Amino acid sequence: QVQLVESGGGLVQAGGSLILSCAASGRTISSYMMGWFRQAPGKDREFVAAIAWTVLNTVYADSVKGRFTISRDNAKNTLHLQMNGLKAEDTAVYYCAMKREPYRSTSEYAYWGQGTQVTVSS
Repeated sequence: QVQLVESGGGLVQAGGSLILSCAASGRTISSYMMGWFRQAPGKDREFVAAIAWTVLNTVYADSVKGRFTISRDNAKNTLHLQMNGLKAEDTAVYYCAMKREPYRSTSEYAYWGQGTQVTVSS
């Protein structure tokens, strides 16, 4: 059974940094496209960043481009999101997700973590 568990969220000051982690079990993440999403209060879930099975391929939402960096540690079967220059509008619950099919960027995100809260104070 695939399980994704996020950690690393917390309360930070605007302009600060935070690293989120997503520990996966049930399957190795090396062959799957992985992503980070977030949902702020009263808003829909939005895409943040994704990384393909080949780590050279990454994509970011315009709102976080240049500030956030997605990476994977295949040895630890863990996904990371380095967040720098945090803004109040980054406040949200952040979710880790895994695509349904290996080596397929067009497949849906089928597996989700429970989320970790990130709160940025202004």
